[in-house]
Amino acid sequence: MELTILNISGKETGRKVNLDDSIFGIEPNDHAIYLDTKQYLANQRQGTHKAKERGEVAGSTKKIKRQKGTGTARAGNIRNPLFRGGGRMFGPKPRFYGFKLNKKVKQLARKSALSYKASTNNIIVLEDFSLETPKTKEIIKMGNNLNIANKKSVFVFPEQNKNIYLSSRNVQGVEVVIASELNTYKIMKASTLILVESAVDVLQATFEN
Repeated sequence: MELTILNISGKETGRKVNLDDSIFGIEPNDHAIYLDTKQYLANQRQGTHKAKERGEVAGSTKKIKRQKGTGTARAGNIRNPLFRGGGRMFGPKPRFYGFKLNKKVKQLARKSALSYKASTNNIIVLEDFSLETPKTKEIIKMGNNLNIANKKSVFVFPEQNKNIYLSSRNVQGVEVVIASELNTYKIMKASTLILVESAVDVLQATFEN
């Protein structure tokens, strides 16, 4: 498919870019998107939760009452989970929530996400630009020109650009990523995907390898 390249003023440059149908025009696989998104979110979890069990809480180990003849249930010590201040039964323990996902499934998921954006006309190709100094108002002005203000948008660059990153980090709903770090979760979460012209080749080369 072909898309018209726009400039930062939101006007057509008269040039077009061809997006590979094997990446932007496939039949989306919803289950692959689900698995890749699930893995990404699972990997974000710290997994450092911890509750003390009866062997870890402070307290005496002395038997608090005799075993029989009290008319109540037997009890060992005050660290019993049934008592206030005792340990917790089956409490959370530190663990890693991530899981393995095949490379081809992840690749299919990203292609499916990109195809969804392309089919709904939520991809914009922007000509290469740069900022000499960090200026937040330039990013805000660009968003107004592209009609993406107040929407969740992701700018995709071929490589790290410090000035653009610093300019966009305080703009709500705007995120800047490099092509090699673009994942299914970020694609699907964004309302609009803005591909910088030079990032298109990098992105398509990434899927060819």
